[in-house]
Amino acid sequence: MADAMNVAVVLGGTNEERNVSLATGRAVVAALRERGHIVVAVDPAHGAVLPEEEGRMLGGAVGADPPGLDQLARLGGSSVGAALADLPAIRRADVVFLALHGEGGEDGTIQGLLDLADVAYTGSGCLGSAVAFDKRISKELLVHAGVSTPAWTPASATSTEIVETLGLPLIVKPSSGGSTVGLTVVRSLAELEPAMELAARYDGDVLCEVFVPGRELTVAVLAGEALPPVEIIPSHEIYDYECKYTAGMSRYEAPADLPPSETAQLQDLAVRAYRALRQSSYSRIDFKRADDGSFWCLEANSLPGLTSTSLVPKAAAAAGIEFPELCERIARSAILVPAIASEDD
Repeated sequence: MADAMNVAVVLGGTNEERNVSLATGRAVVAALRERGHIVVAVDPAHGAVLPEEEGRMLGGAVGADPPGLDQLARLGGSSVGAALADLPAIRRADVVFLALHGEGGEDGTIQGLLDLADVAYTGSGCLGSAVAFDKRISKELLVHAGVSTPAWTPASATSTEIVETLGLPLIVKPSSGGSTVGLTVVRSLAELEPAMELAARYDGDVLCEVFVPGRELTVAVLAGEALPPVEIIPSHEIYDYECKYTAGMSRYEAPADLPPSETAQLQDLAVRAYRALRQSSYSRIDFKRADDGSFWCLEANSLPGLTSTSLVPKAAAAAGIEFPELCERIARSAILVPAIASEDD
């Protein structure tokens, strides 16, 4: 076995994806320890987590719904914030494994902080993280790269203009964020305003786009190479928060049952999206396959979930990479090639 690494796994945070991040971080901590590495958990809301506190602070299921905004506001008052990079647990680490999701963790903020502190970390760099986090900017770059994405309207469009342009049904969601938090499938003009109000609770920029019926597919890209596609068969109409994080609410096919030509096409589109959005280390690109066989890129996830129900571990397993090895490869790649360097490629 290669030399053991000192790894700080940053998890939790203070946004609506906190519970998902705790689940990801818990899995990563266990996987890296299984490979013989020295691991400490760090929560931006509290600081380093002592070994005797891990069971209490990192335990628990993700749940069917995200934590409420009032609950998150209470956490924010104790946030470590900009002092995170100065914590001894971070300074002693050979690499920081970012197990955060959402605002403050996946949007380039903490990446920029770690860049300034000259700390190696996993995932995409500051630019790639910020670009992927903003779905409106992502869609513009995807179109430029020749990757089809569902049509959308400008933020200035009125409700009537949105429906006239996109038709119904349509998707309304925050332009930033993930885990389908704040997302609604809108089927009538009367449903549009409430859906936009919900999305605006999480981001002032509300994105409205065409709803593409069809098969849910995703492709993980590891160090620039596409892994086997995974198909998601949710028990709800869409792959929502409950279906994502509640065992038994979705079925998965890994690899997806696609003709070889479609698998190759989908993997090529995923790598093109990965490059266009300045992703590095690893990322997950989500697609819909329409009934006519066309592929539509929905978004990229620069720090995709690594929970027991997450998609990247399923894709890696289909490629013969078990979860502990996957986590180790991600961590070692960050030391060999810092994330910030990839943005000059």
